[in-house]
Amino acid sequence: MTVETEVVAKARRRRFTAAEKLRVLKEADGCMRLGELGALLRREGLYSSQLAAWRAARKRGELAGLTPRSRGPKPQPVDPRDRKLAEQAREITRLQSRLERAEGLIDIQKKVSRLLGIPLESDGQD
Repeated sequence: MTVETEVVAKARRRRFTAAEKLRVLKEADGCMRLGELGALLRREGLYSSQLAAWRAARKRGELAGLTPRSRGPKPQPVDPRDRKLAEQAREITRLQSRLERAEGLIDIQKKVSRLLGIPLESDGQD
């Protein structure tokens, strides 16, 4: 009888939910006889330092300390003034492109009227 073991290509860090941590802490607190705590740690695949850190977090009353924290920089809240400035910049860009199209059309209309000999009302402004 051969036992096949599956090897994971890339190891992943284990994450424990607050409920799992509290469950393990409750079991650890109930260990009274010699060797029970070591057996619990081996069964759960934990180090005693993890248990000590979880106990300290529980003692401080930090429920957030019992949940895994995301790594990396924390997202900064967006300032409403920055959002408004970005919206205004987009509006300015949109209106500028619209103005350029309108001016192009006016120039084409002036050229067509000159070619066809149609006088414009404000022909002296070009």
